[in-house]
Amino acid sequence: MENKGVRSGIVCKASEAFQADLQTAPRMTLRGGYAEDSYDEVPPPDPELDRLTDEYLETYTFWGLAYLDPASWRHYLPHLIDYSFRHMDDPKMAVEGLLHNLRPPDRVPPRLASLTAEQETVIVAFLEQVAFSEDSSNRDFAMQVMEEWWIPGALYRPGSHNGEPN
Repeated sequence: MENKGVRSGIVCKASEAFQADLQTAPRMTLRGGYAEDSYDEVPPPDPELDRLTDEYLETYTFWGLAYLDPASWRHYLPHLIDYSFRHMDDPKMAVEGLLHNLRPPDRVPPRLASLTAEQETVIVAFLEQVAFSEDSSNRDFAMQVMEEWWIPGALYRPGSHNGEPN
């Protein structure tokens, strides 16, 4: 049960760290990103159709998250962290979709580099839980994501080599 307490603490810290992003409606929704990935017309946000249920996240995260602008992407991160901890077995690939979107290369405009230090700390704590928890079906992938961007000396993060700070 220790993991449950740690995970709920990370979810609370995510809500605090991303509070401003949570209070702003996303410019593009996950449903909109999913439509763009399918070469469909991007629908406008709809409060009913874009309600953040587990089913919504399971349906739209894997293919839709990659198309979001930085602010919209940050809006969804706390929800996806919470979802991930409740579904560590990742039957619908939503957790895997989140992990893919925490990998380099960063986009233009940057998403990874748009995070505050507090938000980065939350992401690292999240990744550590996914990487080192027995109930995680994405352990190896989470470790790879950490090595690529999120740990000191990360492989692809600018300024993370030769003792330079991240």
